[in-house]
Amino acid sequence: MGQKINPLGFRLGATQGHHSLWFAQPKSYSRGLQEDEKIRDCIKNYVQKNMRISSDYEGISHIEIQKRIDLIQVIIYMGSKNSLMLIEGPTRGIEELQINVKKEFHSANHRLNIDITEVANPYGQPNLLAEYIARQLKKRVSFRKAMKKTIEFAEQADTKGIQVQISGRIDGKEIARVEWVREGRVPLQTIRAKIDYCSYTVRTIHGVLGIKIWVFVDDK
Repeated sequence: MGQKINPLGFRLGATQGHHSLWFAQPKSYSRGLQEDEKIRDCIKNYVQKNMRISSDYEGISHIEIQKRIDLIQVIIYMGSKNSLMLIEGPTRGIEELQINVKKEFHSANHRLNIDITEVANPYGQPNLLAEYIARQLKKRVSFRKAMKKTIEFAEQADTKGIQVQISGRIDGKEIARVEWVREGRVPLQTIRAKIDYCSYTVRTIHGVLGIKIWVFVDDK
């Protein structure tokens, strides 16, 4: 079971919670789901376009959306460096971001509030680790070197285990294959084990590669 189901959905109610918190009638559920996707895409596109990306780039870990009758609360979890740039930057990025999301949302019945929360250990987050690997692969860095460096980052964040998997035409080979490496324990079948998971797609000059990362944080 641990190999055949999304690790986050497998642990909902035990060690994981939903990233979207709201209720809707069955007929309007799909519309609410599409709205969440548009909000997340708008925020990610804005951050990637306007933030300076460097070797120590700390992007978005995840985005939580809470909907009430007249209020949409969006909480962005990201690394400390970019959160300070977004909040205190000369372009007042948080205000511009809020305006862009409002235009995308097209709703006059809801107020929108965006908050930013700093992530304590950025490189203990699978999304940020996957972004790092994706940048290295686009620069044609060896996938083994990128995976090794990713494991070093995870060890610095005091994680108990990590598994990294890359699939596709790695290094431009004609035949697609899967390469993976694991360090420490990653108990996928244990529900009480708090495991963060990320599935990330990166487009390289050789084609599309898939990146999957499992991070074993702690036992509940």
